[in-house]
Amino acid sequence: MTEQFKNLINGEWKAETFKANINPSDTNDVIGEYGHATEADALEAIAAAKAASEDWGKSGILQRHAVLRKAADEILERKEELGALLSREEGKTLAEGIGETIRASQVFDFFAGEALRLAGDTIPSVRPGIGVEITREPVGVVGIITPWNFPIAIPAWKIAPALCYGNTVVFKPADLVPGSAWAIVDILHRAGLPDGVLNLVMGKGSVVGQAMLDSPDINAITFTGSVGTGQRVAAASVKHMRKFQLEMGGKNPLVVLDDADLENAVECALNGAFYSTGQRCTASSRLIVTEGIHDRFVARLIERLGETSIGDARGEGVHIGPVVDQSQLDQDLSYVAIGQEEGATLAFGGDVVSANTPGFYMRPALFTDCTNDMRICQEEIFGPVAGVIKAKDYDEALALANDTEFGLSAGICTESLKRATHFKRNSKAGMVMVNVPTAGVDFHVPFGGSKGSSFGPREQGRYAAEFFTTVKTAYTAA
Repeated sequence: MTEQFKNLINGEWKAETFKANINPSDTNDVIGEYGHATEADALEAIAAAKAASEDWGKSGILQRHAVLRKAADEILERKEELGALLSREEGKTLAEGIGETIRASQVFDFFAGEALRLAGDTIPSVRPGIGVEITREPVGVVGIITPWNFPIAIPAWKIAPALCYGNTVVFKPADLVPGSAWAIVDILHRAGLPDGVLNLVMGKGSVVGQAMLDSPDINAITFTGSVGTGQRVAAASVKHMRKFQLEMGGKNPLVVLDDADLENAVECALNGAFYSTGQRCTASSRLIVTEGIHDRFVARLIERLGETSIGDARGEGVHIGPVVDQSQLDQDLSYVAIGQEEGATLAFGGDVVSANTPGFYMRPALFTDCTNDMRICQEEIFGPVAGVIKAKDYDEALALANDTEFGLSAGICTESLKRATHFKRNSKAGMVMVNVPTAGVDFHVPFGGSKGSSFGPREQGRYAAEFFTTVKTAYTAA
């Protein structure tokens, strides 16, 4: 009998209806049945978080530290198990799944420390005999809505700071990956969180997510997902005058200059564009290559793509797993057709691949002869599809890199310190990479972009306090 996993609402596991969680590497494999919350469930979770908010907001920093630290330790101890679960339900390789699980542990460990380092300022007033205290306080009830592509890491980097700074949480994970979310919530629940502080409501965004957006009792919402949904989160939040934080799309460039180390540039492109099946908002889907190295770069990248193994995410020696579901596969294939219709050359892949088990397997697609105005170079595909754009020189490459409505991550491969420094200063992206892939960031530093990619304070590191706290200024006469 398939195991069932329930929602956590006010410290109790409850659910009446369930949905099967299917392995994209083997559609015959049902991972489990996970609770499908109703609007009433979501409202109950919000009420529980509100009721618990005052006590948790005034809880001691050592209590918060202990919970987060205990969670960090258990996640790390179970990294093989949790990494395998992640790979089984999302489709990224086992090595990537374990790596993401380790990162989640590091995030909880970091914010366990931050709970003990919460500081303010005491300064003199401009008026004699008056002191000024500047402190940070919790926002209140935080709604957390996460995507399916990083089902452990992204919930970790939202939940950990929310709890660290004394907020209560209503957490809605993506409908496709409830298993990783349930595991993290279970760990935190057993780590000693009081009832109502952390609530898990799995289910449809149109039901659970909408209930969160409509509730006046949610004081802040942090969202990672599509641009369209992000805009709806923003509109609903403005209505309630709540804080909101959005991480949305990317169409990230990797610039390769003539003086680049060819092998490193190819590996940066291969990793950034195609690993995790290209399902990363930081993926380098636009490869902007200057004329002198263009042909050698393309030839070598095609060679490397031919050496990649595609198959079951947990299989030994597999480099690229399946895309997450049939809908995403259909979207990826439709963009391959669009690219050909637009006149780009399909230089490699772009077709469905068979494996030992039924799944959503696709060979990575590499386009050449692209222009930056093509749809495949302007719209986020969110799959293993990348286009090569030839540039005359560095100046044209920089202009092409910035010619997008997004601004999350941008990279450059060059041996020139002058060019690298200029690119870092003039790239219109929130994160810039030099001689490393555009995808792959540290857990202790800010994450976020510009333009249509992000809105609101940065995520991760100490900068997370800007969103998850509010600043109070107090004056005291001597």
